Amino acid sequence: MVSGATRRIELPASGVLPLTDGVVSFVHVISGAVRGHPPLASGCTLGVDRLTRAISVSQPAAPDLLSAGGALLTLGDRSVILDASQGATLVVGELRLSDPTALHMVPGFVVVNDFAALEPAAAALAAQLGLDPFTTDDVRSGDPVICRMMATTVLLSVIRAWAEIGCVPDEWAARSHDPFLDRVIAAIHQAPGREWTVESLAGVGAMSRSVFAERFRSVIGRSPASYVVGVRMDAAKSMLAAGSTVSETARELGYSSDEGFSRAFRRHSGMTPSAWRAQRVVVAA
Repeated sequence: MVSGATRRIELPASGVLPLTDGVVSFVHVISGAVRGHPPLASGCTLGVDRLTRAISVSQPAAPDLLSAGGALLTLGDRSVILDASQGATLVVGELRLSDPTALHMVPGFVVVNDFAALEPAAAALAAQLGLDPFTTDDVRSGDPVICRMMATTVLLSVIRAWAEIGCVPDEWAARSHDPFLDRVIAAIHQAPGREWTVESLAGVGAMSRSVFAERFRSVIGRSPASYVVGVRMDAAKSMLAAGSTVSETARELGYSSDEGFSRAFRRHSGMTPSAWRAQRVVVAA
């Protein structure tokens, strides 16, 4: 899933650490505490603007301080700078995903203050990363692969902890407690741009068309087609916010024309993709 490297960083008192732009990074605080720019309190909980339907990340009640045991994840779509007034020990992983769209439902900035409590095994694993930089002489066979697996585990655990404390949007891989429907939902989120039909989705769920359509609506509360469109529109907002053009977004999400995509986006959000992106830029500024 990922490639990249992890490192352990000792920040002195008043030390500053800018995270690399354009790179998915996770940070686990081993000791001490850090503040963030933008403020860490802007992370964690999703909010939806009722006018624009734009998804934003905010939790005003959260302290703007990430202490030992905390973790944060940034997708690299904004500049993030950490500072430690009293010093801190951090593990920083910089990762490159083989499939960047895999995290399209995750906001660009996630903070989990109680990561060590929520995910003790993953936190203990993270604490071991970056301890001994490899040299040509001491690399054992398979070490880089094991380190990538460890980093992947930590990354997924941060996302799981974030999800389990109630920070997820409505469309986040809803769990139905039905293994066949969960398989369908996972497939939709993994490939929102695929030409999904009721027949193809029923095939993923190993059901007949009629049984699948009735079960999906009964359990999820909406039709399969409506769910697919919702996932696509959330993915579209993430792509547009990250700088993709309307045409690039339309093609990535399976629309044959910009006009068809724009009509679907307008029905879902109340405005055209270009107007939504322009308004988001104004708000961000």
